[in-house]
Amino acid sequence: MRTFHRRRLRLIVLCSCLACAAAGVHAQQAQQATQNKAGRNAVPTAKRVDALQQQLDAQSQQLDQLRSRLAEQEERYRQLQERLGPNQEARQEARKPTVRPPGTPVPEGGGAAAAAAATAASAAVAAEAGQAGTEAARPVQVGVAPAEESVAPPMAQIFDEPSILTPKGHYVLEPSFQYNYSSNDRVALVGYTVIPAILIGLIDVREVKRNTMIPTFTGRWGVTNKMELELKVPYVIRSDSTVSREIFTGSAVDNVFDTKGNGLGDVELAMRYQIFSAKENWPYLVGGLRFKSRTGKDPFEVVTDCVTRCLGNTTGTGLPLDAPTGSGFYSLQPSVTWLYPSDPAVFFGGLSYTYNFGRDNVSRLVLDNQQEELGSIKPGDVWGMNFGMGLSINERSSFSLGMELYSVGPTQQNGQTVRGSVRTQLASLLLGYSFRLTDKTNINVSIGAGLTRDTPDLQLTVRVPMSF
Repeated sequence: MRTFHRRRLRLIVLCSCLACAAAGVHAQQAQQATQNKAGRNAVPTAKRVDALQQQLDAQSQQLDQLRSRLAEQEERYRQLQERLGPNQEARQEARKPTVRPPGTPVPEGGGAAAAAAATAASAAVAAEAGQAGTEAARPVQVGVAPAEESVAPPMAQIFDEPSILTPKGHYVLEPSFQYNYSSNDRVALVGYTVIPAILIGLIDVREVKRNTMIPTFTGRWGVTNKMELELKVPYVIRSDSTVSREIFTGSAVDNVFDTKGNGLGDVELAMRYQIFSAKENWPYLVGGLRFKSRTGKDPFEVVTDCVTRCLGNTTGTGLPLDAPTGSGFYSLQPSVTWLYPSDPAVFFGGLSYTYNFGRDNVSRLVLDNQQEELGSIKPGDVWGMNFGMGLSINERSSFSLGMELYSVGPTQQNGQTVRGSVRTQLASLLLGYSFRLTDKTNINVSIGAGLTRDTPDLQLTVRVPMSF
């Protein structure tokens, strides 16, 4: 019995030992398996972290390059602004880019999640820097100087009314010089006819040659971006030569009668307002109002060789001894100018109406300081129309071609149309050229040719507008 109990006890102890040994072996095998699995996973994880770190370093280098190029472009943009000067103020100021510094924090926990978060933040900053650089300036190759921004040249001015208004707060001073030459033949029949083709009286044949030089100083001021004021002060230098031979008076040679005069002309004030800007198929439209004074010496103030002819005797010439420098009448001219840009050409034109104010109790000075009463005088009103086209040659020069038409009404004296006064048609063909000397100074040259016998044969104008 004792032997049985001893064997039983030994068997129980042996089974317990085997169970403990088996449990230890199983635990050791499980731990070894876990360590083997962790070892197999540790190698790929370390490789991914190294790859992500290399990608992060490469993107950081790219971001530094983008920031460096953006700083260079900002410096070039600033230099361009300094070159453009006041003209840049009229344009909308370009938006300056701001780049957020790469300071996004990396989340805690390390490992693959931290590296992925850092990579995403770096990529976002790089994308924002690239977009800001695109908005800041045009793409410029590093190491190559950018081309200087070109400024469109103004249209060559061929008419008296400029088509471009002065910007707000700016001034334009425009000295100019105009030369006019006209030659006209006149035949005056002083007498009466008893039968056709037989004249009893005087046939006066005259050839009139006129040279006129007008240096002018014009100033314009931009009150607002849509309105400007103008003051024009001319100085007139005039020389007339009249060649005539009176038949039936015993004259066998031509007589030349020279007249000269110079002095201040008629000062003008003008205002222009831009009614609306070009939209879709509508052009720019500018309305104007011009007032002309009579500051120049008018035809009634100069001495006229009319002491005998005015009384019916035909021995006087009827011509002024001094050339007048003004018209002698106030006038008011409303006008409308339109401008339609169609790259590379610009089409323009305008309509105007000039109302001449009449004068009462007019008298003119004749020889021996005598006064000849003329009564009330009312010059005819003038309808005007012009149109043309401007074409840009390059960034500094352009030329214009246009036509100008005027219809002048007859003159009235004491409420009646002056005998022999009829409506006169004036037409000129003009060609102009403009060249931009500097950003603030241009030179305009225009030449006109008369198309009717009453229009000056030649008109040459040089303008030099300077902006301030």
